[in-house]
Amino acid sequence: MPVAPVPLLAGRWRAWHDRWHAWRDAVLASPVFQRRAAAFALTRPIARRRARELFDLVGGFVYSQILLACVQLRLFEILADGPQTAEHLAPRFAMSVDATRRLLDAAVALRLVRRRRGGRYGLGELGAPMVGNAAVAAMVRHHAALYADLADPVALLRAAPESRADNALARYWAYDAAQHAPAAPPVGTYSALMAASQPLVADEILDAYDLRRHRCLLDVGGGDGRFLAIAAAREPALQLMLFDLPAVAAAAQARFDAAGLSARARAFGGSFLADPLPRGADVVSLVRVIHDHDDADAMTILRAVHGALPPGGALLLAEPMAGTPGAEAMGDAYFGFYLLAMGRGRPRSAAVLTTMLQAAGFERVRRATTRQPLQTQLLVARRVGANPVASGVNQH
Repeated sequence: MPVAPVPLLAGRWRAWHDRWHAWRDAVLASPVFQRRAAAFALTRPIARRRARELFDLVGGFVYSQILLACVQLRLFEILADGPQTAEHLAPRFAMSVDATRRLLDAAVALRLVRRRRGGRYGLGELGAPMVGNAAVAAMVRHHAALYADLADPVALLRAAPESRADNALARYWAYDAAQHAPAAPPVGTYSALMAASQPLVADEILDAYDLRRHRCLLDVGGGDGRFLAIAAAREPALQLMLFDLPAVAAAAQARFDAAGLSARARAFGGSFLADPLPRGADVVSLVRVIHDHDDADAMTILRAVHGALPPGGALLLAEPMAGTPGAEAMGDAYFGFYLLAMGRGRPRSAAVLTTMLQAAGFERVRRATTRQPLQTQLLVARRVGANPVASGVNQH
C-alpha cells in the first residue's frame, strides 16, 4: 500500500487544524453560545472567568492609575503604621472624604488594601509588599511616560522608527541612546530608576550564580555601580570593574570610593557600541542591557564581551525574557510595546538569546534558575578556546 509523502500529510493536517480552529472561533464568537455557556452549570464558571479576564484587559489602565495614586499619596507606607479610616486620611491627602473612600474601595477591589473593623482600611496582600519597595514605586511613577506614548497605539505602531526618538519614553531613556553619542548623556532619571531597582535584580543574579569561582567581575553598562557594590559585599576577594558612559562611570567611581572599595573597584568610561572594553576580568555581567538594543547593536555588545574575556571566561546575561512560563504577557505584550515606545530593543526568549550568544562565539550556554523569573532570568555562557568570530569583534 503506497504511503502518502510527508509534505502531503503535513498539508492535510494543517488544513484540518485550520478548519477546527475556524469552527471553534465561530462558536466562541456566537452570542447564542455565550448565553448558553453562561447559563449551563458546568460551563458557567469558565464563561464567567473568560468574561472577567477580558474585562481586566479593558480595565487595566484604570487599575494601574489607581496603583499610581496610591504610590503618589504614600498610602501603603501610611497604612503600614496601622489601619486608618477614610475620614482620618482625607485631610492628609487634601481630598474629600468621598474621594478618599472611592480610592480606598478601588484599592480594596485590587487587593492593595483590605477593609478592617470599625470602618478602617489596612494593607492588602498586594499592598503590603509595596511598603518601602522603592524599585516598584519608581517603576509605577515612570509609567506616565509610557502611557503618554500609548495614547494612540495604532499611531505608535505605524510610526517610522526614527520618529520614535521624540516619544516621552525615548526622552526618559535618552541615556541609553547616548551610547551612540556619549559626549553629553542625560543620566539623571535613568540612574535614579536603575539604582532603585538594581538591588532586587542583583540578589536574583547572585543567588543563582556563585561568583566565588572568579577573581574579577566586569559589569558592562553597569550604571552607578550598585550591582557591583552588592557583589562586593557578598564576595570580599572579588576584583571589580565597571564600564559605562563617562559621566555614569564617574558616578560609579565616586560610589566605590565612598564605600571603601577603591583598592579593588575601578570604573571605565566609554561607549560599549564603539569603544573597546577593559580586559582582565574572567566574568562579565550584562544586566538588563541586551533587551534595550536592536539586533545589530546587541550582537556588537555580545561580540565585544566575547573578545574581552579570556578562554574559559563566563558571561552572565540577566534580563526579563519573552516566553517566561507563567508570565508570557510580560514579554511580548508589556516589554514588546514598552521597547517599541522607547524606540529600540525587543523582548527575546532564552532560546533566541542562546542563538545570539552562540553566533557571537560563546559556547556551553545554560540557563541558571532564578527565584523570580518574571523579574529576571539568567543565562550563563562560556568563551571556550580562541575567538572563532574575529569579524566584528574588538581585538585590542
